[in-house]
Amino acid sequence: MTLILDAGALIALERGDRRMAVLIAEATAQGQRLVVPAGVVGQVWRGGAAQAVIARALRSPSLSVDVLSEPVARAAGTLCGVAGTNDVIDASVVVAARQHKAIVVSSDRGALLQLDPALSINDC
Repeated sequence: MTLILDAGALIALERGDRRMAVLIAEATAQGQRLVVPAGVVGQVWRGGAAQAVIARALRSPSLSVDVLSEPVARAAGTLCGVAGTNDVIDASVVVAARQHKAIVVSSDRGALLQLDPALSINDC
């Protein structure tokens, strides 16, 4: 199984949320893949020592960052148009979940379900 982490998941991890730390530790121990769309990294990254937890997570061999390629950007834009939304980063999370047949770990269930009502979401 693959887990897609959105901005809320990374922020929860950065803030020391125990539930998020356990979820990631268990997923890693079970050999699950963790994926973060590149746009999500841009949403949360501000640099500096305060983001050491996120930096460490991004270096983990069990985590990969999906590139926001032109085809993914187009798919996300199309999804926004169909759903009547404008958050391309949220849409890229949905596109990644579809591509990886994954569960999304998110604090923004409502916005993601507007983009894809059938999306599997684990709240953080």
